Amino acid sequence: MSEAYGPGAARAGGGSAAEFAGLAKRAAELDLADPLRAKRTEFVLDDAGQPGAGRPGTGAPVVYLDGNSLGALPAAVPARVADVVAREWGQLRIRSWTESGWWTAPERIGDRIAPLLGAAPGQVVVGDSTSVNVLKAIVAGVRIAQSGAGAARDEVLVDATTFPTDGYVAESAARLTGCALRAVEPHEIAATAGPRTAVALVNHVDYRTGRLHDLPGTTAALHAAGALAVWDLCHSAGALPVGLDVHGVDLAVGCTYKFLNGGPGSPAYLYVRRGLQPRFDSPLPGWNSHADPFAMSAGYRPADGAVRGRVGTPDILSMLALEAALEVWDGVAIEAVRVKSLALSDFFLECVAALPGGSSLTPLTPSAHAERGSQVALRCADAEGVMGELISRGVVGDFRPPDVLRFGVTPLYTSFSDIYRAAGVLGEVLDDRR
Repeated sequence: MSEAYGPGAARAGGGSAAEFAGLAKRAAELDLADPLRAKRTEFVLDDAGQPGAGRPGTGAPVVYLDGNSLGALPAAVPARVADVVAREWGQLRIRSWTESGWWTAPERIGDRIAPLLGAAPGQVVVGDSTSVNVLKAIVAGVRIAQSGAGAARDEVLVDATTFPTDGYVAESAARLTGCALRAVEPHEIAATAGPRTAVALVNHVDYRTGRLHDLPGTTAALHAAGALAVWDLCHSAGALPVGLDVHGVDLAVGCTYKFLNGGPGSPAYLYVRRGLQPRFDSPLPGWNSHADPFAMSAGYRPADGAVRGRVGTPDILSMLALEAALEVWDGVAIEAVRVKSLALSDFFLECVAALPGGSSLTPLTPSAHAERGSQVALRCADAEGVMGELISRGVVGDFRPPDVLRFGVTPLYTSFSDIYRAAGVLGEVLDDRR
């Protein structure tokens, strides 16, 4: 833990009102010592002095802890989008494909995201949805694995706790490639992979619990078995170091509307390790990934590099909004973000443990830092009702069935005072419901 935030606290069950109240001072001290505190001003939040701040009819500030579902709006985005619409589209029109750099946006923005993933330039392309990119990655990965020497590769492993869509797409990709699909607990994938395994699709962070899975170890075990690793980074990119290059990850996908703050439905990204790019055979070839796209030839000839991950015309408006959103990362090291993320979640767990009614909540988020993403998940009776009441009182998290409260900690704009207030309101809701 960084000296700026101090040591993390041990968790206990159920505290006292005095114990919880004493944490308010510490929250203020932690905020003052926070090296990232100035970044908060680069987002549109419910802070004093910002237009429309506070809950309607109350003026009370809203604590936003759902950035693991939809990141807050970076303040630079509205003006950039207005310029794209009014000038680049409205005045330059089709000339903007060249004069405004629209055509090269997928690779340019991919290179902007790459450092946050631990990837060198030229390996990340932005476009399509996470689901579409999962299909590309699995099918292309199977084709690469099946083209190698040795035993037949006719098995796809999938994280048994995966986000549902990943599972649906993996099942379809297995059918498309003639493979059997096998669902395996993420911690068992390394031991399960064998000579028939072509590809394994694993989530870096579990979307329900916030558990961080072992990317380096699982990737190494898959490679030892002759298989390829495909990682879903939706809940880790922008929250913690990923290290795609250093750990030899083959393929990775992720969304940009969570910790990368790209906006609702912002385009996803696809990472293809440089050494695999010549063999990346996309199941969705399109004119945008053709070696000579404007030749309009009947036969498909793939472009070199990460461009092979493109399909059709880029979604320019949302893509350029994302590019503007990524400016908040200027001067920020992902390692510093990780340090604050752990400090925030430690403090949240400490606050919950200090609540007089804290014993009615069961933390699902691992206490070990090496196993924790950037959210706090709590098991709670009638979690859906509790979250609804929290939101009505100005603390926005979310609920996952059957009984999980999720609170995302987004280090670029979440403060320790936010965490303290959220835990306090949670305690009030639990008290009232008792």
